[in-house]
Amino acid sequence: MQPLLKVENLRVSFPVLSGVLLRKTAEVTAVDGVSFDLASGETLGLVGESGCGKSTVGRAIVNILHAMSYGVKISGKVLYRDGEKTIDLLQLNRSSMRPFRSKIQIIFQDPFSSLNPRMTIQEIIEEPLKLHSSTSATERKDRIWWLLEKVGLTREQAGRYPHEFSGGQRQRIGIARALATNPTIVIADEPVSALDVSIQAQIINLMQDLQEEFNLSYLFIAHDLSIVRHISNRIAVMYLGNLVELGPAETIYQDPLHPYTQALLSAIPYPNFETTRRKRIKLTGDIPSPLHKPSGCGFRTRCPIAHPSCALEEPKLEFHRDRLVACPRISL
Repeated sequence: MQPLLKVENLRVSFPVLSGVLLRKTAEVTAVDGVSFDLASGETLGLVGESGCGKSTVGRAIVNILHAMSYGVKISGKVLYRDGEKTIDLLQLNRSSMRPFRSKIQIIFQDPFSSLNPRMTIQEIIEEPLKLHSSTSATERKDRIWWLLEKVGLTREQAGRYPHEFSGGQRQRIGIARALATNPTIVIADEPVSALDVSIQAQIINLMQDLQEEFNLSYLFIAHDLSIVRHISNRIAVMYLGNLVELGPAETIYQDPLHPYTQALLSAIPYPNFETTRRKRIKLTGDIPSPLHKPSGCGFRTRCPIAHPSCALEEPKLEFHRDRLVACPRISL
């Protein structure tokens, strides 16, 4: 079956500007040739350290980077299947992209800054409905109340402002806003990282319930592998702008192959230290700057199995057993 979304060789570069005249002095490649697909009703977890390019991938898919960053360069393809047609979203300008914004929505990381403090909750959720539907004011109000109840809030709270809600409640409002236009894909950009652990579980469970009810497809971006394991069907691991491993969630969690994935998983804290904790893998050195990315494999400067040949060529994602891995040395 054809995937709902297919990302092919996505590359995103940002200019480094300096001086009074803001001249371009260098270029940072935040995403360097990322490819994956997303099936209908599936959750793909995208994980990695801060600064590896996860959020940039999500924002490139919804085609908002040109509006957010001056001089950004984007190449590759983001193919969205709309019925019988397949559209490359990266080729669309602002006006031609508008019909697809209702079908691909995003939940932002920070529930405190993603909601307009001058608008009531009703106005916040109603805004995408005004832009992307021709419903009447009465129909919009009924849908807003219905959405609030779906995410665990009440219609009586619709007239309040964001500052009157807790962080978890604000994220529920963000989810309601994302669902307002009946999307097929929701990109969740670290939706629980700013919340308490107890609230995180509530939001994850809510997202799973909504996914089952509305057949949503999620691209779930996070740096916490334990959360990603709970919600994802497959996991894609990123390091310094590249995918290093991609496969079934439980398989990668139980038997990681790439040295970076192994190090990430070994750092997860377990309640039962003696019986369940993996042997801790301590990586040497610091994360290289994207401005001065190492030649060949970007992970080689910190990799415990690195070889001089790793500096010669950038490894490609290749099948090893039941998943894709970007490391030729794991089969040696």
